[in-house]
Amino acid sequence: MEDVLDRKRALCLLQIIETGTVRGAAEVLELDPSVVSRAVAKLEQETGLTLLERRGRGVVATDAGRLLALFARRQQDLNDTFLAEVNNLKNARRGHVELVFGEGFVDLVLEPVLQGFLRKHPDVSCSIQVAGTDETVRHILEDLAHVGFVFQPPDDVRLRSHYSRLSPIRVHVRKDHPLARKRRALTLADLAPHQGAALTESFGVRKHIQAAELDEHVTLKPMLVTNSFKVLWEYAAMGLGYIMTARSVALKEPQFRQLVSLPLANPILNNSRIHIITRTGRHLSPVADSLLRHVVKAFPLV
Repeated sequence: MEDVLDRKRALCLLQIIETGTVRGAAEVLELDPSVVSRAVAKLEQETGLTLLERRGRGVVATDAGRLLALFARRQQDLNDTFLAEVNNLKNARRGHVELVFGEGFVDLVLEPVLQGFLRKHPDVSCSIQVAGTDETVRHILEDLAHVGFVFQPPDDVRLRSHYSRLSPIRVHVRKDHPLARKRRALTLADLAPHQGAALTESFGVRKHIQAAELDEHVTLKPMLVTNSFKVLWEYAAMGLGYIMTARSVALKEPQFRQLVSLPLANPILNNSRIHIITRTGRHLSPVADSLLRHVVKAFPLV
């Protein structure tokens, strides 16, 4: 019965049923009529069933022939669907992409970058995991995500950076904060007497600040520690103290209009970078590769 699955023989049967004659089927298929006849005879031999009956000058399908023809059509439809899906994948028109990035990347990635790609690829689905630096790196290394956006990732040969740009860490305070009156780049010693908020140690920003603390021999003691960038910015907007992070996009909400960004003097904080990463050696699907190339091209330069 396995030979029933032979597409060429089944196609011969389908064409005979559709045209009503062996010769008509042979003309459509551009085959010799004897080849078409042998194909159907082979199907009848293998199934032990009569598939066609002569009627006048033509032939008609028996109940068994119609059943096999129905099966053949379904098989052809599945084959055509499979080929279409493969073609969509090859041309990056369909598929699924897993992304991971920190909350601070949301405004950088969604509207400026992903919006355009998803509008052009309506059959592409996407999932986004919001995570800190450590968790983002883990997702990439364990193949839980195809592409990651991360601030100052660890120097790990298993990570491949496709894009990198400077993203200096700055101090952000309300305009009425005492630090806003200083007319020079700030040191960490300038910050020490004031209240501040910081991200948890799983974030690259916090690790970078801790490296600067060691460099300047200053230990900052934040009054608030959070894993949320929104909480961090709201803390500064309420005038409770300073925050330190890279400000990548304009903050549109009214409460943030009273904030100012102040430069820091430490070279460690001025040389921090953001990266778009994948796992070294991972073969991305066509749609994931297409999205990666899109985001590298479309990612904001400033």
